[in-house]
Amino acid sequence: MKRWIAVRLKLSDNTAYTALVALRSTGIDVAHVERARLVRAEGVSEAAMIAAVERDEAIFNTHLHEAHVREADHPQAGEIWVWPRDAGGDAWSWQLRDGRGAPLDTATLRRACDALLCNPAIEEARYPA
Repeated sequence: MKRWIAVRLKLSDNTAYTALVALRSTGIDVAHVERARLVRAEGVSEAAMIAAVERDEAIFNTHLHEAHVREADHPQAGEIWVWPRDAGGDAWSWQLRDGRGAPLDTATLRRACDALLCNPAIEEARYPA
């Protein structure tokens, strides 16, 4: 079984906050930005996959991170996945929400990607279906 494991910070994410401020400065109406590292894992169970990710010190620090299995194999509403074109492997999930907590629409996600979240020369973005 292969699944995506999301690894996110337990505490405030300065990179997500910086992205929020930068996106607002470009005129994108966003109120909340959340970021997670997506790691592709393989194992006999979800618990085994999470345990494997949590053992990798290059990815996971027990004091700083939490990990959970992603149910979907693709971005959800209000979410963008970005990863290096030539490396494959891990990706980054960016979740963007408006002031009411609703996910941003795909057109706005594309604007956010073009403005800041993805460098198309070296990265690839994936949007909700």
